[in-house]
Amino acid sequence: MDAKRAMDPGAPVIRDDKGQTDNSLTDVHGHKTWESGNAISTAEAIARAEADPNCVVVTQEVMYPRVHPAPMETCGSVAHMDKVTGQLTLYTTSQAPHAHRTVYAMVAGLPEQKIRVISPDIGGGFGNKVGVYPGYVLSILGTIVTGKPVKWIEDRGENLMSTSFARDYHMTGKIAATKDGKILAVDVDVLADHGAFNGVAQPTNYPAGFFHIFSGSYDYPDAHCKVTPVYTNKAPGGVAYACSFRITEAVYVIERLVDCLAAELGMDPAELRLKNLLKPEQFPYTSPTGWVYDSGQYEKTMRVAMEIAGYDELRREQAEKRARGEYMGIGISFFTEGVGAGPRKDMDILGLGMADGIELRVHPTGKAVLRLSVMSQGQGHETTYAQIVAHELGIPPEDIDVVNGDTDQTPFGLGTYGSRSMPVSGAAAAIVSRKVKERARIVAAAALECSPDDLEWELGRWSVKGDKERGKTIQEIALLSHSSLELPEGVEGHLDATAVYNPPNLTYPYGAYICVVDVDPGTGVVKVRRFIAVDDCGTRVNPMLVDGQVHGGIADGIGMALMELIAFDTDGNNLGGSFMDYLLPTSMECPSFELGETVTPSPHHPIGAKGVGESATVGSPAAVVNAVMDALAPFGVRHADMPLTPSNVWRAIQGNPIRVDMAIE
Repeated sequence: MDAKRAMDPGAPVIRDDKGQTDNSLTDVHGHKTWESGNAISTAEAIARAEADPNCVVVTQEVMYPRVHPAPMETCGSVAHMDKVTGQLTLYTTSQAPHAHRTVYAMVAGLPEQKIRVISPDIGGGFGNKVGVYPGYVLSILGTIVTGKPVKWIEDRGENLMSTSFARDYHMTGKIAATKDGKILAVDVDVLADHGAFNGVAQPTNYPAGFFHIFSGSYDYPDAHCKVTPVYTNKAPGGVAYACSFRITEAVYVIERLVDCLAAELGMDPAELRLKNLLKPEQFPYTSPTGWVYDSGQYEKTMRVAMEIAGYDELRREQAEKRARGEYMGIGISFFTEGVGAGPRKDMDILGLGMADGIELRVHPTGKAVLRLSVMSQGQGHETTYAQIVAHELGIPPEDIDVVNGDTDQTPFGLGTYGSRSMPVSGAAAAIVSRKVKERARIVAAAALECSPDDLEWELGRWSVKGDKERGKTIQEIALLSHSSLELPEGVEGHLDATAVYNPPNLTYPYGAYICVVDVDPGTGVVKVRRFIAVDDCGTRVNPMLVDGQVHGGIADGIGMALMELIAFDTDGNNLGGSFMDYLLPTSMECPSFELGETVTPSPHHPIGAKGVGESATVGSPAAVVNAVMDALAPFGVRHADMPLTPSNVWRAIQGNPIRVDMAIE
């Protein structure tokens, strides 16, 4: 039940059916460990720092415990095989219906064109509905055998106990720096608990996901990580929230290390971060582990967050409270995440390249239908994608229908997770709209009896340069494209267009978060009093929906930091099989969030968008934990693992923090 104990000599072998002699896991490339960065130069840099009296090296072990995405709607499916036509129709809770269809074709041996997967509006996903679960497959098998519709729906206990979890990373980090606070190197060693099966859904070339972005938002030359996967007798997974592809764990470990370094140096954690953040002129920036960050104004974003928080005043308030025996903490997290997976040359899942298709059909009346390959689980795709087309073509958003979630009605794509919808399909929406605009230019030129080069575009209308009275609206052009108007040879008589977007790089949203907490040392109760979040997600298509995503992500982060845990007893029983035991945050635990923004467009995205879906989930847990550790500093507490429940906080104050990954006696 414990990844560390699973690696002990003589530990029971979980997968003896695979011929295993221990509980190490071998990835698809035949590797038992996965590494990134330069191990030699990083080790040398840390050794030099250890020998230099003007430098310090801080080592900290942190555990990101197993948690669950706990969507409002559990997983389920309804399958029906039409014996006459051979058509299999599956209604399912899938975040990636096209990828699921391909898997079902492989598993069931059915022609892929005879499988229709429909994923209607579903009650949340958060990565929990990326995987293909046995229940989905068994409903298909049942309808093939019986010829009758077969339904499979989880109850809450089944969802919490058997579907994809998140996290479960044991991380030991070392950070080296000069005594004036310049970071020199970071090394992280990870033991990854995969459960009883290798059920993760990471891009093939990245068996540990994007964890190697752990070098974070800071400028230093040497970084290295090693990840060792382990079998344990638990449910498999690791895809949930990641969906962030392990970026949340990466951000957590670097932000805890930076705070521990600040404590060791006696330096304000904000000052330490400002000293090391990347500068705007360094972009595009290649990190020590090979990421190419696209753009950023990190210091500006940090200072906006500090201004909203009234940071200096908070520190004064904290000093006054400590003098009165009250324990207030201020925590900071600065994160960068790579999203929008991804370039096909680098990324695939099950051999399927991570590009997205899109189709835009413009009717003769000027109304439009946009067909997406990504699937909405409440993100507001119907609104944001219509806005993109409206911005590009001038068609009113209310005249644009957005269709998604049906493999017979939409083009192929890899689905919605990892904040990839706007970076990939959002780009595709802009590109396909521009294709339509160019088609409209040719039709307008034919109608106006001029060269296409003589036309200029104002939103929703092509007109003759120097004579704006001569022009045609997009609605007029749509009708003309279906009329008897004579068009140039080779020009098709409609405005419909398709596109497939293969991103040249990931996009890199980032943010600065500040959390303020009060801790009661007598009970261990933590109250989150304020939470300030300043996100830079590039161009914001719909600011209200962006704010909604951030609100939800912060609530998730507060839950993970303070209460969420999938715990087991020594017999392997899951102790969090209902919402009575697996605790989730409510409005009672969350303050009114204080949001800000900076806008640094992605230079390679057609509209400059970077994505934001998981940003707050990535950045917020570290801010909360850092705040609690700041509050507990007078007690000599440097670190305690999540979740920081009252009992765990109280025990940390007593000098007896618990290991949250151990089975409960």
